[in-house]
Amino acid sequence: MDMTLRWYGPGYDSVTLEQIRQVPGVKGVITTLYGTKPGEAWEKDEIKKIKKVVEDAGLTIRGIESVNVSDAIKIGNKDRDEHIANYITTLERLGEEGINMICYNFMPVFDWTRSDLARVRPDGGTVLAYNQDVIDKIDPEHMKESINAMSNGFVMPGWEPERLDSLKELFDMYKDIDEEKLFNNLVYFLEAIGPVCEKFDIKMGIHPDDPAWPIFGLPRIVTNKEKIVKLLKAVDKPYNGITLCTGSLGSNQNNDIPEIIKACEGRIPFAHVRNLKYNTPRDFEEAAHLSSDGSMDMYKIMKTLYDTGFDGAIRPDHGRMIWGEKAMPGYGLYDRALGATYLQGLWEAIVKQA
Repeated sequence: MDMTLRWYGPGYDSVTLEQIRQVPGVKGVITTLYGTKPGEAWEKDEIKKIKKVVEDAGLTIRGIESVNVSDAIKIGNKDRDEHIANYITTLERLGEEGINMICYNFMPVFDWTRSDLARVRPDGGTVLAYNQDVIDKIDPEHMKESINAMSNGFVMPGWEPERLDSLKELFDMYKDIDEEKLFNNLVYFLEAIGPVCEKFDIKMGIHPDDPAWPIFGLPRIVTNKEKIVKLLKAVDKPYNGITLCTGSLGSNQNNDIPEIIKACEGRIPFAHVRNLKYNTPRDFEEAAHLSSDGSMDMYKIMKTLYDTGFDGAIRPDHGRMIWGEKAMPGYGLYDRALGATYLQGLWEAIVKQA
């Protein structure tokens, strides 16, 4: 198990590599070329540049989150094959640099959705939260104003300005895409990138839908154990795996995270481990990683990962905004550092007990 932190790169992240290097046990980062557009091939020089920046700080790039999949690929329109060819070029260039774990998602329009990016918790920290009653009242084509007002001035991943400016067009593009078509387009994509993944031993970890149910009438295909197993069987190759995100899958209280881990044994190259506090079936908020601060059994989750032979990368995922820190919501330094050390403490105890 490799403990990591997500790092968005120079100019996008308030947290520095020097700070990340000081978090005990964290030797690597999960990063991306944040300025690239879906459908474009990543340039060799840009990959080399960010790799050098990370390594000069005494860290390694443990994986990429994300090499974004374009809407053309998800919809399956006339630009699909060109964009897949560019995606293959990107994977090849990453593989040549020894970067062989990729997190991606196949969610239509919105990569993730929250109704609040700074809900105040009893301890005074602020967290990302979701209330379905609030979401039901939102016109999705006008979410730009809501997100901008809550983002602390940072560009939120999945909510980039150019994407927010074209929401109406995006919804129009997906009007004829149902769950079956979206799933078939995902299988088409995975089969197309298979040869380059096998050549460089690249592991693709699809991120679950967040939240784990349909919103705004858009289809969702990675929401529970049944759908994940269906995908793993549809492209039954080692490179086709899941990014186990406890927060995304845990948004649906019917999901049993340890059972999902068992069902995906050997196919989880990457794990996002965080805690949620359930208030009602329609309302949840993110919590500190400590089990008692939320509704999830973090020990049981880590123990099941260990018992199923997990040896990939973990990151503590979102954290609370605490101690007066100003950062991208969910991605400050302090609480994620606390989460990283807590999860490593659980892992150490589990290993020694075994």
